[in-house]
Amino acid sequence: MGSPWERQPSLRPLVGGDKDLPPGIPEERRSYAPSTQSSSVVTPLGRRAYSTPYESLTFTMVTRARHELTITLAAQPVFDLAQSEPVSRRIRRTIRRQGGERALIGMGKRTLEPVDLQRIDLQTLRQGIDMLRLGHNDSGVLPLFWRTIASSRGRFALLQGEMQREATNGALLIEVMGGLEHAAPDAIADAVRHFERSAQGVVLHIAPDVGAARRLTGARAWCLAIDFAGVAHETAREWEAAAELISAARGACPQVMLLNLRPDRGVAAHSAGATHAVFAGMDTITV
Repeated sequence: MGSPWERQPSLRPLVGGDKDLPPGIPEERRSYAPSTQSSSVVTPLGRRAYSTPYESLTFTMVTRARHELTITLAAQPVFDLAQSEPVSRRIRRTIRRQGGERALIGMGKRTLEPVDLQRIDLQTLRQGIDMLRLGHNDSGVLPLFWRTIASSRGRFALLQGEMQREATNGALLIEVMGGLEHAAPDAIADAVRHFERSAQGVVLHIAPDVGAARRLTGARAWCLAIDFAGVAHETAREWEAAAELISAARGACPQVMLLNLRPDRGVAAHSAGATHAVFAGMDTITV
């Protein structure tokens, strides 16, 4: 039998693009800037670009404590850093209290009860799968709360819902978020195994910390996600620490997906060990 990673859906090869880029363009720009090709060769994921207009939707929900929440889902292209092309789409979730209070940034551990988190996850799953529109060779990434995944009731609700769709609808990857830093690696491995099937896989969203990445070696994760929005990685000195973080994450699992990575750091991130990236929305790089 092969390794367990070989039996999990991968972000890598599912959707490709043309590889014959115009000569004479610097490597970073060739990799992630908008394509100069005709729109007639556009892939299902849109133009070859590090940042594309988001498709998004918003819905509201009233919590058990009678607080009204606004949940926004937005689709983002996921790039394979080795191939320099989009291969998947990720649903970014933003949760806000009605009235403009500070965003809950997808955690809600102290403000939302488990029943609220489960309801948000079920709606995210239902709405997000419709947004992804997965074809046979497509993959998509959806966020779910660790507290939902960790409970047997939450797992049952998820697995008996939209996840019962046929595998022919592509590979659905669950990005587990919030609270992983407090969970034992063995407990994480036990919970996520329920979502590891032929057309399903799990991505663990961890804090941008070297220790947090190394600690999850025992969780047998096949992909870690790290949000670089709070990681300094602009200057050469800053990049040394960022590269150490990427290396630690890659040492813990076969694949590493960076979120909000600067487009001009794509090649360096790949050299450090990252396999995929969702780039920050910046102006097009020019030379």
